[in-house]
Amino acid sequence: MIVLRPISDAYTELLLSKCNMSSEDVNRLMAASDSGLYENKYFKMFVVLEGELCVGTISLYEHSASVVSVGPEIFEEYRRRGYATEAMKTAMDIAKSKGYKIVCQQIRTNNSASIKLHTKLGFETDDVIYVNRNNNEVNVYLKPLW
Repeated sequence: MIVLRPISDAYTELLLSKCNMSSEDVNRLMAASDSGLYENKYFKMFVVLEGELCVGTISLYEHSASVVSVGPEIFEEYRRRGYATEAMKTAMDIAKSKGYKIVCQQIRTNNSASIKLHTKLGFETDDVIYVNRNNNEVNVYLKPLW
């Protein structure tokens, strides 16, 4: 069973080694998560724990008063064990408890693992391809939180 815990300094070295981020990026994300705001919108980042073992991260980011996105990142050596599914369900419960009504995800069209995960969790898409601000081709996936 996994548990989500707010990101903290105790995980800095792990994030630096696993997430291909600079120490400035890690510190910026931790500060934003601690404050609960990123770009003046709700943001919270968690580590995904299996016992005391950190298997990944997951974040919540507000798009509007009723829409949030959930960003899972399970470290490669722990994938295909159900951690992303459990982490997504727990994060969506947190989002629902905060009053969000919809989870909206942009998923790259070539990310078959993420597409499979979101389909399994009941997300829907209209299969229209968009190019996002990072110049990636994505589909939008939606799920109501009721």
